[in-house]
Amino acid sequence: MDSVTAELIETTLRAALGEIAALEVVNESHLHVGHAGAAQGSHWRVRIACRQMTGLSLLAKHRLVYDALHLVIPQGIHALAIEARGL
Repeated sequence: MDSVTAELIETTLRAALGEIAALEVVNESHLHVGHAGAAQGSHWRVRIACRQMTGLSLLAKHRLVYDALHLVIPQGIHALAIEARGL
């Protein structure tokens, strides 16, 4: 398993989604120590606001994030919490 970093997630999202007004990537792995799949860099929270999400349903916003991260997720993301909004 490769090591996923906040910088990798942020760079990938910015490249895929264009104009992002706010982006916070938080490693929450320490909150899941002892759980199945828990490893450093495996549990993440993404808070994002971008123009592409304006007018989309919650599901569509989450799909945008998952689609953007489709090559990063197999590198070791076990859990991804998403807080997404449009502008």
